Amino acid sequence: MKKVELNNILDLMDEIKKLDALLLLHSSMGQDDFMISQYQSKKVKLMAELIDALASPKIQSEQSFSLIQKILGKFYPQINDRDLEDESFKEIVASI
Repeated sequence: MKKVELNNILDLMDEIKKLDALLLLHSSMGQDDFMISQYQSKKVKLMAELIDALASPKIQSEQSFSLIQKILGKFYPQINDRDLEDESFKEIVASI
C-alpha cells in the first residue's frame, strides 16, 4: 500500500472516530435529533469511503477484507436479524 493510500485511510478513520464521539456526546445530552441524524449520515458516508478504499483493486486482499470486518464490528455492532426492517436485507441474511 502506498503512503498516500495509507494516509487517506487513516484520515477517514480519524474522522469517523471524531463523529462517533460527537454522536455519543449529543445522544447523552439528549440534544436535537436533527444534529444526531446529520452526524449519523456523515458517518455512513465516511464508512462507505473507507470500505471503498480498503476494497479498491490496488489494496484488495484477504487482509483488507478482514480489516473491513473488524472496522464494521467496532463502529456498527451486530444487529439482531429480527431487527432488520428492509425485506431485501432479510433475504440476504437468510442466504448467508
